[in-house]
Parts: sequence; C-alpha cells; structure tokens
Amino acid sequence: MTSVQNEDLGGALSWAAETIGPVSGVRRLSGGWTSTMLALTGAHGESAVLRLMDREPWRRHGPALTTREHLTLEMLAGSGLPAAASLALDADGGHCGHPAHLMSLLPGSVQVGRHDDDSLARLADLLASIHAVEVSAAVRPYESWAFEAKYRVPSWATDAVTWETAFDVLRSEPPAFAPTFIHRDFQPRNVLWEDGGISGVVDWVETSWGPADLDVAHCSTALALLHGPAYGLEFRDRYEAHGGRDLADDSDHLYWRLLDALHYCPDAAKLAGPWRDLGRDDLTSEVLGERLEAYVEGLLQRYG
Repeated sequence: MTSVQNEDLGGALSWAAETIGPVSGVRRLSGGWTSTMLALTGAHGESAVLRLMDREPWRRHGPALTTREHLTLEMLAGSGLPAAASLALDADGGHCGHPAHLMSLLPGSVQVGRHDDDSLARLADLLASIHAVEVSAAVRPYESWAFEAKYRVPSWATDAVTWETAFDVLRSEPPAFAPTFIHRDFQPRNVLWEDGGISGVVDWVETSWGPADLDVAHCSTALALLHGPAYGLEFRDRYEAHGGRDLADDSDHLYWRLLDALHYCPDAAKLAGPWRDLGRDDLTSEVLGERLEAYVEGLLQRYG
C-alpha cells in the first residue's frame, strides 16, 4: 500500500473496503481545496475515489456538502454527463473521522494548461449540457460567495476607481433570472481530460438552483486568472455558440460576472496553492492580482 503521510486512515479504509474490498493502494490526488482526495485500489483491481472533507471551514459544513454531492451523482446517473457514480456516504464522519464520500474513479487527469480553441469549445459544450439536466431531486438555491466584507480595494490594486465601481454594482439588488441546475464550481480544475477529450467533471458539492450566468461567470474568472483576461471575457460567446441557456442582458450579466470575480477579493492569490499543485508555478500572487484587476476592468468596459 502506498503510504499517505500524516493521515490516520484506518477507519476510512476499513469503511471503503466494505464497498470495494480490501484496499491495497492509496494515492493522494492533487488540486483539492476543500478536501483530501484519495484514489483507492482494491485488492482485486477495483478503484474508487475517497473524499475526506477535513479542511475548515468546509469540514463544519461537511455533512451537507457530501450529502449534496451524493444525491447529485445519484440524480445524474444515466444523464450522459461524464460524472462519477456515488458508491457510499459517511456524511457525519462516524466511520472515517471526517465527512466522507466514496465515488467511482473517472479516467483522465486535470490539465489546467489547456486553452486552445478546441479545449475551450469542449468546456463550453459541457457546461451547456450540465444546464440542460432535468432536475429530479431537491436542489438548494445558489449562495453568493462575494459578501460585503470582501468589498475592499486590494492593497495591490492600481486603480481604486475600478474596484469601487464594481462594488457599487454588487450593492444593487440581484437581477431576476430564470433558474436552472448549475454546477456552481465549474472550472478547469474540476474537469478531467483523456486522449484530447473531456473524460469527467468532478466536485459536485456546491450544485445549486440558480442563474446559468453564474456558472459561466465562475468558469470565466478561472480562465482569466489561469490564462489572461481575454480568455475569461470571451467565454460567454463560446457558451452561447454551443447552445447554452439564454443569458442575461449586459447590465444584469455584469452583476453575475462581478459576483463571481469579486469573491476572490481582496486576495486573488487564494487559488495559487491548488493550481500550483497542478503544475502552474507561474501563477504568483502578483500575476493573479494583475489579471483579476484587468479582468474586472474589462467586464466594466464591456457590460457596464
């Protein structure tokens, strides 16, 4: 068995073994933010992924988050989306010591360096397919991650007016929207690739009932930070070209784009750790700050 340092996995592996048989291998998966993610191999070749939600503040919400992912994957079974199957749930951590979810292991790997036209078109097409899911289970309303306490001009900002203008947009009432099923954390870090195509989409703990604009916004922000503002600004066009839901008009769409972008404020570097784990050592705090400010400025110019 491959050892995983600083983890007492005895209870968790015994629990997983009830589903996949004796565990003969354990491999830590990179890029996780809220959880420790482990690829498990059974003695007879079975494979699975174990989510241990052991990081605060998510751990305290772990029962709800892992249950949501479990129910979502059950709902998506047979949908045609490349999502894992839910195998077992330990929402209260009674067996594993932390809220836990055991899932099938999808093929492929995360490749956050992809930003060619074909890859971005595939991302847009997948997001449009997610929004076409007919909901058969209760899905919670979306939650904002850009609360008032974050409305502070970053210390590294070069144009305070840009930030204050963006904050003022978010202080208005949220626009009306036609709700749909949204992934809520759709971005390159949660997409798997194999042989040039998308082989999976993971991390369904934040699934919600909300505006399609917000999913488009979240992926757009990630693309802007990973590859440069232009990639984020143009993702809406790609999504619409691939049959996505009708999105809001300019001023309303701006609200949703800023609601996502500004949840990284005042510290865009909060994403650097998971992305560096995936090989993006170029994403320094300075680079991420510059890109976030340029992206927000671009949004105001385009939709304001």
